[in-house]
Amino acid sequence: MVGARHAVVVTHTRLRQSGTVVADTVGRLRDAGFEVEVVDNLEPPAFDVQPPVVCDDTEIVVVLGGDGTILRAAELVRCTPTPILGVNMGHVGFLAEFESFQMDEAIRRIAERDYSIDERMIAHVDVWLPGADKPIENWALNDITLERADRGKMVELSISVDGVEMSSFGADGVIVSTPTGSTAYAFSAGGPIMWPNVKALQLIPLAAHALFARPLVIGADSTFTMDILDDSMSDGWICCDGRRQRALPKGTRVDVRASHGTLKLARLSGAPFTDRLVTKFDLPVVGWREQAAHGSRNGHGDHGSGR
Repeated sequence: MVGARHAVVVTHTRLRQSGTVVADTVGRLRDAGFEVEVVDNLEPPAFDVQPPVVCDDTEIVVVLGGDGTILRAAELVRCTPTPILGVNMGHVGFLAEFESFQMDEAIRRIAERDYSIDERMIAHVDVWLPGADKPIENWALNDITLERADRGKMVELSISVDGVEMSSFGADGVIVSTPTGSTAYAFSAGGPIMWPNVKALQLIPLAAHALFARPLVIGADSTFTMDILDDSMSDGWICCDGRRQRALPKGTRVDVRASHGTLKLARLSGAPFTDRLVTKFDLPVVGWREQAAHGSRNGHGDHGSGR
């Protein structure tokens, strides 16, 4: 007798209570032969606590929500072989594979194991508090922000790469982003978009009071180090993926490098990342010059000159 297949559905309480989409999804998965567990607790764990992951026999985690819900689900599957499949119920849904109206096809493809695996790089974080003999470890799929704890003052930071100091400045903070996170907070802060298959990390200063405060991109074998200087006007505050966070006193050192583990996303489409980028951001692929030329060819040009 073939054993039961196990799936976990991750959503948020509001969606579970406001309609039938969660119950319908669970019912369809059960009809397809899955035992289903629903997780709708989105409370972030403490920074120094490693949350539990899914059981070894979990075949897939289906996420109903936006990218924030997917980041919660990532805590359940980090460094496990279990993939995440996101169904977008939010706004942009950059990490999601399907929109809500495509649920029937998503369930069919899951039941038939008709999907590929996209392995995403994650960042490893070591936080060295003053006087500590071992670090507090954490990680991020998207990004790590090191910001000022006092909103009215700057945090003074020293930035090093592979042990070589490159810059120091007062700022609102810095973002260290993975390629996956380069379309999120880092993008809003002026960082470049990195394709998911690029093995790199980027650092983006936030409102730095410095002449040289440009984004930096390093390879996967390098490490960013950020020191909160002893004479900083503010203590620091660290946050990973917008969830796991804590205060950092002056004198804290934060190291960020590529993790040895990865996170797996289930992909049902062979479309390249560029297609997703154009669609999700609704990029104007036709420029204004081309639009003007097209209008002129169709007799809609500017005739105001009388020439």
